[in-house]
Amino acid sequence: MPLIDMPLEKLRTYKGRNPKPADHEDYWTRALAEMHALDPQVELVPAEFQVPGAGAECFHLYFTGVGGARVHAKYLRPRQSAKPHPAVVLFHGYSGNSGSWHDKLGYVSLGFSVAALDCRGQGGLSEDTGGVKGNTHRGHIIRGLADHPDKLLFRQIFLDTAQLAGIVMNLPEVDAKRVGALGGSQGGGLTLACASLEPRVARAAPTFPFLCDYRRVWEMDLAMHAYEELKTFFRMFDPNHTREEEWFTRLGYIDVQFLTPRIRGQVLMATGLMDNICPPSTQFAAYNNITAPKDLVIYPDFGHEGLPGWDDRVFQFMAGL
Repeated sequence: MPLIDMPLEKLRTYKGRNPKPADHEDYWTRALAEMHALDPQVELVPAEFQVPGAGAECFHLYFTGVGGARVHAKYLRPRQSAKPHPAVVLFHGYSGNSGSWHDKLGYVSLGFSVAALDCRGQGGLSEDTGGVKGNTHRGHIIRGLADHPDKLLFRQIFLDTAQLAGIVMNLPEVDAKRVGALGGSQGGGLTLACASLEPRVARAAPTFPFLCDYRRVWEMDLAMHAYEELKTFFRMFDPNHTREEEWFTRLGYIDVQFLTPRIRGQVLMATGLMDNICPPSTQFAAYNNITAPKDLVIYPDFGHEGLPGWDDRVFQFMAGL
């Protein structure tokens, strides 16, 4: 098998290269306190898309996140449910959005509620309190990097994932002990962040997670595609890399590998060993730091692409909630 990264035996023990900020735990304790102090002002607005008959009820769910942003998610629930039921929260890929309504109906058919987040400033309806709504497309990893750690945009997006999961858990129709999270690429990274920052998440299924081990990406010369903005930042703000250690340490606040030890639920993850978008070693760094029950499904000949049988396996995993 061709290698684009470390041999598999080394990947299984790799714990990451990015420096961890000394105050990382305090940083996220403060961030969560800020989130929990908010009045989320949850609003459910009936959607234009509805399913005839017993089917599903579909809503636009809005809540107020950190910094005062109004954050949007699609929310679907069974039209008839006799008792609190399980739920899943879904996270999309970089620069995307919460997707179509119909592709979430499989979970509703199982008796689940479904909430799908629109990340701030990307392709959906969530507000970016930097002054715009909708898509600022890219640059989100480095947004706020030269300002202050509390201004990092992914700090706010990570908190949005945990806040959405908590809101779903508090809905009267949902059993708070039976909530799962899933997504791929950026959605995989956000799945891990959500399960880390809202440890009541019972099951998490990340697919080739993004937002892990930034220095390793840089050292592999893979600061392109989704990670291209790392190179852009240095070219524009530190062309001689005189503050390289400082920048990578600051990125450590939003490096998922340092959050995953917080996870308490069960994790099922997939990685393709030919992934040159989110290198396998960066994904293993996040996975190897998980101390909760976990399982990793490896696709030796696949990269950042559809993985045969994986969606079905995730569906069955979540069906066990």
